[in-house]
Amino acid sequence: MTLIENTKPQVRREWLFIVLAGFFITNAVTAELISNKLIDIPFSFYFGDKQIGPFTTVIGVVLWPVIFLVTDLINEFYGPKAIRRLSWITSGLIAYCFIVVFVSMAVPANTVISPDTANDYEFNKVFGQSQFVIIGSIVAFMFSQLLDATLFAWIKNKTGNKYIWLRSTGSTVVSQLFDSFIVLYIGFIAPGTIPLDAFWGIAFTNYSLKLLIAIALTPAIYLTHAGIRKYLHTA
Repeated sequence: MTLIENTKPQVRREWLFIVLAGFFITNAVTAELISNKLIDIPFSFYFGDKQIGPFTTVIGVVLWPVIFLVTDLINEFYGPKAIRRLSWITSGLIAYCFIVVFVSMAVPANTVISPDTANDYEFNKVFGQSQFVIIGSIVAFMFSQLLDATLFAWIKNKTGNKYIWLRSTGSTVVSQLFDSFIVLYIGFIAPGTIPLDAFWGIAFTNYSLKLLIAIALTPAIYLTHAGIRKYLHTA
């Protein structure tokens, strides 16, 4: 047996981690960059004679259940220490990304050569998230990630290799609850950007949407687990 064949399982694990980590970091940074855009959820219902909805949320909310799914995959196959370290690295990269954005906002735009490119006002309006939103995003991300990793490991320790859905979806349900409220409170309530009643409505919508997507991704949890085990040649 050659050296390459001897090391093949380890090489597969390394490549899998690189892919998962890259997908995790890309989605986390992207979600932070696009989360200053509010969107409407065209759904409403009546509670008695009062109409509930339509609802408002941030566009980046749709990526977070995917991020937490990757979090659980890394936790499952590489352990909680790996996802904690990756979460700290990702937080640093998010902060770095915002620093680059702020520097680019300070550089004057040239609209003479091509008037169709973004001018300073347009560029800054899109990327100019407030300091509170950035701080709230990073704090919420780190807290929810560390909580998710801890809960996932605790549930797995109690149940063993059974109930994959419980440790994956269960840890996500709790961690995303804190993520949804922390980021909005620090980002919008602390600086007084939105009123408190709007905060509760947006936070509830954010969490509900994340919860629905997380539940809908349950079949994907089992499919990805099976695919990864087959790829790694594990039982």
